[in-house]
Amino acid sequence: MAWEFIKLGSADYLKYTGYSRPIPIDKNSLAKLCWSILLGLALLTACGSNPTPPPVAISTLPPTPVSAGVIVAMGDSLTEGLGVDPEEAYPAQLEQKLHADGYNYTVINAGVSGETSSGALARVDWVLTLKPDIVILATGGNDSLRAIDPALTQANLEKLVERFQQAHVVVVLAGMQTVQNLGESYTNAFRAIYPAVAAKYDLILIPFLLEGVAGDPKLNQDDFIHPTAAGYAIVVNTLYPYVLKALALIKH
Repeated sequence: MAWEFIKLGSADYLKYTGYSRPIPIDKNSLAKLCWSILLGLALLTACGSNPTPPPVAISTLPPTPVSAGVIVAMGDSLTEGLGVDPEEAYPAQLEQKLHADGYNYTVINAGVSGETSSGALARVDWVLTLKPDIVILATGGNDSLRAIDPALTQANLEKLVERFQQAHVVVVLAGMQTVQNLGESYTNAFRAIYPAVAAKYDLILIPFLLEGVAGDPKLNQDDFIHPTAAGYAIVVNTLYPYVLKALALIKH
């Protein structure tokens, strides 16, 4: 069925197929009818081109906890993690262990390969811009490899500690040892540095950072100096109780 226009005499009619009686219509009415049809089609088109937007997804993930503070691991390649992936070096493994135990501290790896205690002293101001609550200071190993006078190494360590303490940073000092081929006198002088500095400034002292790792081929890389990922896991276990002592000092 459909509408059709017919003309009877001089008059125009609109006739619906199947209905016998035609409807008279003038030109003005016809124009209004056409405009109404066009307007209706336009409205339908407009409505169809703007579908209802999909619902906004709401995340159900728990919010990221706010960091309780900052621990900076400052040292040389032993801290940086030369030869292992960043997440395998001891600072990253330490942060993971702290978080697992409910200590939401950020641990920043500020290790620089090849650095001596003089190099560490030169960048102490930069380390302070990291706003550390605790600094694990493990520097001086490269001093011994270069046979630098232990008196200079000790003087640099003391200046580093003084700068950190002036900024109210808790220092955890990691003790270092040296190779035997430099002679007994040098070896003894070097080993005495770390206990002496710790005693003078009342520091938390890790007697030897590489305790249980140094000398073990299974826990060191081919250079026999830098730990593997497994070696660094032992380093973390070694220093962990001392870090907890530092955290306790901050709380009190």
